[in-house]
Amino acid sequence: MTRYLVNAGIPGKARASTCISTRRLAMLLAAMLLAACQPGGFPADAGRSDLAAAQVPGALPPDDASGRCWAGHTTPAVIETVTEQDLITPSRLTPDGSVAAPAVFRTVTRQKMIEDRVPVWFPTPCASALTPDFIATLQRALKARGLYALPLTGQMDAATTTAVRRFQAPRGLDSGRLSLAAARELGLVAEDPALM
Repeated sequence: MTRYLVNAGIPGKARASTCISTRRLAMLLAAMLLAACQPGGFPADAGRSDLAAAQVPGALPPDDASGRCWAGHTTPAVIETVTEQDLITPSRLTPDGSVAAPAVFRTVTRQKMIEDRVPVWFPTPCASALTPDFIATLQRALKARGLYALPLTGQMDAATTTAVRRFQAPRGLDSGRLSLAAARELGLVAEDPALM
């Protein structure tokens, strides 16, 4: 068994030495990794944008005099499904308190709409800005984040839109169309882009 000597000291105090076995060190590291996978394991990404904040509800795009380009999306409906057990006949007990006949239940499933589908609009890079070089840079940025695994094509194909959706969905926009806020977060456009 291999043992590691760990010095745990406080400045100005005598140093204490502790021996840790390989197995305990591995268990400690595994516990730290598992803690990181749990909610609250790592601090929230401070640079992560809330893409839902830029969405504007409406059947038509906003009347914007700035020349900004918009993309439409419909938020999905949220439906709650509740399954309950309704009592049909109660259990029958004998005089000594034992169960003569068990209770009979019926499974009932009910659905309730919590939120309806809503058409929304969000700012997006204009079509003129979506050059093959821009899309290749988008693919490179998504690849660096582990969301795009194919070669860089410079084409907005199904794999690219899927990767865009995987990037945007946790940020509040479940769309394969690149939003302007996501393009900013990926480092593809400046804060006040002239072309967008």
